[in-house]
Amino acid sequence: MSNKLIYLDNAATTRVREEVVAAMIPYYTQEYGNASTVYSFAQGAKQALDHSRDIMAGILGCKSNEIYFTGCGSESDNWALKATAEAYKAKGNHIITTKIEHHAILHTCEWLEKNGVEVTYLDVDEFGLVDLQQLEAAIRPTTILISIMFANNEIGTIEPIKEIGAIAKKHGVLFHTDAVQAFCQVPINVDELNIDMLSASAHKLNGPKGVGLMYIRKGVKIRSFMHGGAQERKRRAGTENIPGIVGFGKAAEIAAATMAERTAKEQELRDYLMERVLSEIPYSRLNGHRTKRLPGNANFSFQFIEGESLLIMLDMAGICGSSGSACTSGSLDPSHVLLAIGLPHEIAHGSLRLSLSHETTKEDIDYTVDRLKEIVAKLRDMSPLYEDFIKGGKGRKGGM
Repeated sequence: MSNKLIYLDNAATTRVREEVVAAMIPYYTQEYGNASTVYSFAQGAKQALDHSRDIMAGILGCKSNEIYFTGCGSESDNWALKATAEAYKAKGNHIITTKIEHHAILHTCEWLEKNGVEVTYLDVDEFGLVDLQQLEAAIRPTTILISIMFANNEIGTIEPIKEIGAIAKKHGVLFHTDAVQAFCQVPINVDELNIDMLSASAHKLNGPKGVGLMYIRKGVKIRSFMHGGAQERKRRAGTENIPGIVGFGKAAEIAAATMAERTAKEQELRDYLMERVLSEIPYSRLNGHRTKRLPGNANFSFQFIEGESLLIMLDMAGICGSSGSACTSGSLDPSHVLLAIGLPHEIAHGSLRLSLSHETTKEDIDYTVDRLKEIVAKLRDMSPLYEDFIKGGKGRKGGM
C-alpha cells in the first residue's frame, strides 16, 4: 500500500473545511440551546439557524421562508416526491422522471408505483441528456410532477434545466430537481430556471454529513414528511441540527463566494485529465457530455477490465476513485446510468469516476494517470478477452 493519498472521489463526499468545523464547534459547546424554545439562552441557536437559511436563500435567489433544512439530500428527494403525490392526488397520479436519477429518486418512484402512482421514466441520449420533445410528449392531464436531476452524480452531465422548467410551467406541472451535485458548483436561480422544489446536501461542498435542504416555492401545497413537532414552520419535525446547519451555511457561503475561480480551476484540471486518459490509454472512452458537465467530474470506461479490480489497485497506489455512485458501491450490477446511455454490460463494468476538488493539483492528476496507465495495462495482460481481441487482429490505438 502507498503512503500517498490522492482523493478523487469528491462526488461521494468531501473533506469538511477547517473554517466550517470552527463555525460549528460553538453550537456544540456554548450555544447549545434548542432553537425551538422561548428562553433567551436559545436565541443564539435560533439566530444561527435563521442566518444559514438566509445564506441558502441568497444563493438560490429565493425567500428565506422557502428554505427547509433536512437530514440529507435523500430525505429531501423523498419528501418532494412522496408529499407531492399525496398533496396533489386529487389532480392526478402521474410523475415524470428519468432513467439516470439517483436511487433516492428511483427507489422512491418504485415505492410510489406500489401505491397507485404512475411513473414515466424518460430515456436519455448517449451523453445522458434528456430529450425535451420526449419530455413534453410524456405530460398527461394527470401529470403532477416532473423530477429531473440538475446534474448526474455519475457521469456529470448537466441537464437543460431552464428548458425543462419552462415546459413544466407551461403545462402547470410542478418541477423538482435533485441538485445535490450541482449546488454551489454551477449558478442556480430558482426563479430564472422555473424550479418549484430543489434538493441539496452539505457534504458535497465541504460541509458536514447529516444535513441537507429542500427549497419549496411558496404556494406549493406539500405537507410534512417528518411528523412529531412544529419545527421548520411545521413542515419538518425534529430538533434542528444547529451545528450541522451552521456548517452547511458556512460551507455554502464559502463555496458560493469562490465558485467562479474554484470551478474554473477544476474544469481546467478535469480537461487535462480527460485529454491524458483518452490519448494515452487505448480502448478508453469518456462517459457523459464533453462540455455540458460538472467542472470536477470525469467518468471513463476501459474495455476488457473490471472496475472493481481497477479500484482496488488504485487504492493500493493511494488513489481514491469510484465506479459510480457511493450509494451503490456494494452492488455487483453495472451502473444503471451507464446502461441508460447505451453502454453494453461488459464495458459498463469497467468504469471509473474521478471527481476533483479545489485541493486537487496537476501533480495529483499526473500521478493518477501514470498509475492508471500501468494498472489498466496490467489488468489487460491478465484478461483472456483482451488476449483474444488482440490475437483476432482487431487492435487499434484509439478510443472506443
